[in-house]
Amino acid sequence: MFGSLGFTELILILFIVLIIFGAGKLPQLGEGFGKAIKGFKKSVHEADAIEAEAQAAQQQTAAAPQQAILQPTVQASAPVEQPAAPVHSASRG
Repeated sequence: MFGSLGFTELILILFIVLIIFGAGKLPQLGEGFGKAIKGFKKSVHEADAIEAEAQAAQQQTAAAPQQAILQPTVQASAPVEQPAAPVHSASRG
């Protein structure tokens, strides 16, 4: 759990914390420590969600050109109007 810290070391650390801060401050310290851990976990979870969303968007943009190649678009051919031929008037003269 704490690496190389054993049970006796943890008890000694807790005893020193009790002496320094006193019994009245321990609940406040525990509450602050708990909120800090909760905030850290929330931040990590949000970062993972943002990263997953970015990867999904990247995969979607990478897949879009491939789908366009595989499925060519069919366009309805609209009738093209030819411009009228210019009218040459015969000059009398």
